[in-house]
Amino acid sequence: MAQYLPIFALLVLAVLFGAISRAAQRLLVPPKPTPPKIAPYECGIIPSREPPERFPVKFFLVAMIFIVFDIEIIFFFPFALAFRDLGGFGIAAVVIFALAVFESFVYLIAKGALEWGPVRRERPSELVSPTRTAATTVRRVGTEGRQPAVASEAA
Repeated sequence: MAQYLPIFALLVLAVLFGAISRAAQRLLVPPKPTPPKIAPYECGIIPSREPPERFPVKFFLVAMIFIVFDIEIIFFFPFALAFRDLGGFGIAAVVIFALAVFESFVYLIAKGALEWGPVRRERPSELVSPTRTAATTVRRVGTEGRQPAVASEAA
């Protein structure tokens, strides 16, 4: 039991520090609530309207990416500590796990988890002429009376 005494002492000190800090804050700084103080703080942005009832699906897809990589780190850390003792079975298990994680990442990317901009629409190919190039569509200004760049380099 004596071996747990330092852990217990540290726990008591942590709780005591928290209680004393809280009591000192109440005594030294009496509460003066104002509307900005009681408003929720959201990364420095003052809310101008109530949030919508539902979050967009992309929010949850990004959250899934974070969860997948957190789980991956949790499982890779013990493997990194004991990979020499695991042998071929351990390597095979980690490769299978890494493939499953990679597959879920590819799925989330395919579903558009990281595409936050406006929806990109492809232009129909019949609107773009193959004869349209920069030489035919860009108007050169201030080149009257000059020799072309290729001819001046050759001279």
